Amino acid sequence: MNISAQEATIEQFSQTDTLKSTVKTSIQTYFDKLGDLGGDLLNNLYDMVLSEIEEPLLIEVMRFTRGNQSKAAVVLGISRGTLRKKLKRYGLLT
Repeated sequence: MNISAQEATIEQFSQTDTLKSTVKTSIQTYFDKLGDLGGDLLNNLYDMVLSEIEEPLLIEVMRFTRGNQSKAAVVLGISRGTLRKKLKRYGLLT
């Protein structure tokens, strides 16, 4: 696939199913399920969301890079050392 085709594919994907819209829908669904009690049950939502998405993000990036930690660190925009700490935290270090 040439660069123009890749860019077109990325643009088409971006318009139909963005990560931002997926997260928004998930948060809305979460709040809907909590209903009126949500305010009483929620605290530390920010940390909860980050912890919920970090592990699957790491798993999928490692799959995408075929286990190459250096490439995964570049994809994530973090250092390889930071990546290794995060992988260790979730028991994903092989």
